[in-house]
Amino acid sequence: MKDWTKEEALKVIDSLIEEIPSIRHSGRKSAEHMRWVANAQRIIQEIFGENSRYFQTFRHFSWRHNGQMVFQAWDIEGAIEYRHNEAFISQLEQSKGLLLAAKDQLEQSEISEVYEGQNTAPEASDLIQIINLGEKKLRKLIRETPKTEKEVQNKYEDLLIANDIKYSREFPTIEYSSKKYIPDFSIEKLSLVIEIKLCKNGEKPLIAQINDDILAYRTRFKNLIFLIYDLGQIRDVDFFKNSLEQNENTIVQIIKE
Repeated sequence: MKDWTKEEALKVIDSLIEEIPSIRHSGRKSAEHMRWVANAQRIIQEIFGENSRYFQTFRHFSWRHNGQMVFQAWDIEGAIEYRHNEAFISQLEQSKGLLLAAKDQLEQSEISEVYEGQNTAPEASDLIQIINLGEKKLRKLIRETPKTEKEVQNKYEDLLIANDIKYSREFPTIEYSSKKYIPDFSIEKLSLVIEIKLCKNGEKPLIAQINDDILAYRTRFKNLIFLIYDLGQIRDVDFFKNSLEQNENTIVQIIKE
């Protein structure tokens, strides 16, 4: 799904409105009409979300007459098409009003404020995608037992790149309690740090290290993910995770060798 800016969204809405006269001229169910409908529905969904009144209203336009028809004419097929065309023209005009209202709201708001997703905001959806990368895909990329954390980090970075996720690596530097902390990955728009750990020397040193990281990264970021590639050192996964996930907005993922 495209990551829209406010300027881009306003411009594309204007473009959809400007196309309406030519769509009316091309006719109901023409290639131009069908293309415009498909593009408009996708764009409204991406900008305003599936739960928005704009998307819900637009998707129910049928571009045909839906009520009962009573005719006193010899050309029944022609009369039916005439009614359908009347509905087509009426719904195009309604679409114009809908798009103008959507533009009005967007002009008075930030792009993030107008989105109404089916279950979640775009940021939460992105966060779920990132969580799934570690849980479902990382292990498949690692074919030999890693010797260093950097090896795991590199494989994880491959996943971020392959899924078009914008991130920073080893940025920013955070000073906390006379020490410097540098996250493996950070994603500013999600206020997220992703820290990769290789567990090969026991649980206790790792828990202490993660607790220190939490205190430091929490001064700058809201969400923290600790992805631990375990070489058989963590005996009770649930206990290990629960002790750390008691910290707010902290997710611990353990990938077993």
